[in-house]
Amino acid sequence: MSTLLLRHAEVLVTMDGAEIHDGGLFVRGGWIAQVGRSDELPADADEVVDLRRHVVLPGMVNTHHHCYQALTRVVPGAQEAGLFDWLTTLYPVWARMTPEHVRVATTLALAELALSGCTTAFDHQYLWPNGSSVDDQVAGAEPVGIRFHVSRGSMSLGESDGGLPPDSVVEAEDAILEDCAAVVAAHHDPSPGAMLRVVLAPCSPFSVTGDLMTRSAELARELGVGLHTHLAETADEEQFCLDRFGARPVGYVRDLGWEGPDVWYAHAVHVAPDEIAAMAATQTGVAHCPTSNMRLASGIAPVAAYRRAGVPVGLGVDGSASNDSSHLLAEARQALLLARLAVAPGIGEGALLGAREALTFATAGGATVLGRDDLGVLAPGMAADVIAIDLDAVGFAGAGHDPVAAVLMCAPTEVAHSWVGGRRVVDDGRLVGVDVPALVAEHNRLATDLLR
Repeated sequence: MSTLLLRHAEVLVTMDGAEIHDGGLFVRGGWIAQVGRSDELPADADEVVDLRRHVVLPGMVNTHHHCYQALTRVVPGAQEAGLFDWLTTLYPVWARMTPEHVRVATTLALAELALSGCTTAFDHQYLWPNGSSVDDQVAGAEPVGIRFHVSRGSMSLGESDGGLPPDSVVEAEDAILEDCAAVVAAHHDPSPGAMLRVVLAPCSPFSVTGDLMTRSAELARELGVGLHTHLAETADEEQFCLDRFGARPVGYVRDLGWEGPDVWYAHAVHVAPDEIAAMAATQTGVAHCPTSNMRLASGIAPVAAYRRAGVPVGLGVDGSASNDSSHLLAEARQALLLARLAVAPGIGEGALLGAREALTFATAGGATVLGRDDLGVLAPGMAADVIAIDLDAVGFAGAGHDPVAAVLMCAPTEVAHSWVGGRRVVDDGRLVGVDVPALVAEHNRLATDLLR
């Protein structure tokens, strides 16, 4: 089995409680065999990398994204809109996507994530126009080389039935469920260290029926895969649920079987104290998306209350049209800053979020939310998903007092190096498996074509 030795890091942060100066780790066959000070590790390996003046961390985990939306960043008419108006502006554009759009946008979004330190990403695509499919996303993800949790998302409640999306982008529910089973059979790998897993992900209470939510939960548990949906994102959504279902969003989906450690909600901004307690008791997770929540004026998620209660929390960059970036390290910084705003006088209450806790959301927290007990910390027996950040970058000058906090509190940067399962993904700031200039040119051509 091939071996990898990383050594002499300024600080190696395990994310399970240790920060090791002059730290390193030894990898065998894609799995971490040893972590410690450099002088405690083997002296040789097939590949040896000196990481002086670098902070080393577990690879970060993105728990909510929409890769295809990279095609529609900063679209005029949607820049100042709230969620519902933003969606109704963009639904007709997304309806024109082809398999090529989906494939290339997936590559582009995951490439951007990888350069920002992400080594595992979940994506939530919920409309499949013009013959596009999960197969196109899988093909788009492969060259980037990071772990991919792909969803078979769906919408079934069109405008004519009281939903938000136009009828042209919704599907019949029996066809959705049939394809969900086929996608799981074709692509889901439940084994430790899996590069590809599948999640069932009906879009939201305003775009699917309660029957589809219930049947999706039953099917996911029969097949042994996770469940994900947008929930409690905006006040508009809350009012929609009260008017249509007579319940707030969290209570509505709990009655449909949507709670437990195999479930996580995107956003979860408008959530009551008793609902937070129930989420903690069932270990139902949250994908916290601070930038998107600010971009669409959705509100501030109660992260301090989630922390106190013990709700699993990960981070999501969300779609590149509601964030306009797929930078996971920047998202961790936003989480830190927005949580601090939330405790400002007259806004909320709670303790300030620290840099190390925000980094935990981005690593171990995200792994927990995705149901991955093989990722998120640097320890023997864990997958060798590792990132290294160069402290000699200009944005870190003067921040040597606390290099770990610096990687989050100073200007977000791209990583210098990353490995997934001990395999190089980023080498000296360059993606190994993707010709980035050619990808950007192709993606720009397709984005222009889509908006024409």
